[in-house]
Amino acid sequence: MRCERWGWIWRQTDEPKRRNCCRLPGGVKAPESACNFAATWKQFRLVETKSPAAINALVFDIGNVLLRFDFNLALQKLARHGDPSAEIILHLIEPAKAAFEGGRLPRADFQAELRAIVRYIGSDDDLVSAWEDIFTENKPMVQAVEKLHGRFPLYLLSNTSDIHVDFIFRQYPVFRLFKDAVYSYRARASKPEALIYRIAVEQFGIEPSRTLFIDDLAANIDAALAAGFCVHHYHHDRHQDFIDSLAALGVRL
Repeated sequence: MRCERWGWIWRQTDEPKRRNCCRLPGGVKAPESACNFAATWKQFRLVETKSPAAINALVFDIGNVLLRFDFNLALQKLARHGDPSAEIILHLIEPAKAAFEGGRLPRADFQAELRAIVRYIGSDDDLVSAWEDIFTENKPMVQAVEKLHGRFPLYLLSNTSDIHVDFIFRQYPVFRLFKDAVYSYRARASKPEALIYRIAVEQFGIEPSRTLFIDDLAANIDAALAAGFCVHHYHHDRHQDFIDSLAALGVRL
């Protein structure tokens, strides 16, 4: 089954590019294999698709999808007990942060590196507390997940660390509604690397062409599309687009 059955596809017929070969209402893109290229030059038209497929699973990113986040909140707390200003801490810590979230740097080593960069003089507990508490709940998406739970299996695919995973499961009950998760620090792979999508497909036991992947970053969306997923490029200020995408797929909340 492919993404072909999904209602009507808007596509530009003037030398269509692969990334934009076909789109569903609300911002959903279908894989290139689902596109119908019979159209006239320099026109837009609706192309009706034919296969009776349907999504049977959803995979969610965490940051700026389920939870909004702001690392400046952590940096400001760390700067109170260290020397560098909040504006330069993230730049200095980025290589260690990427290695930590990619599973290449143990937690203790990351904390030691963070402490050294910031010249932090507080306790380890305060250090972790500052780093983990950067989130606010995206209530419209949480409400959507609550309505989808029980109708579809829901999964998480996120670039993150054990510090943040431990925190969000303590703090936000919505994460108990997800059946399984792939995290970059465990998979030792990060979006948009193709490997992490393959790991998710195998671990979740899903068919990408019948799975809707939701993420806020274009690079991750493009990689998921290349892996055969149906996708929605999410922005928290345009949540209704997500609801419209689900409706276009026959899923009404």
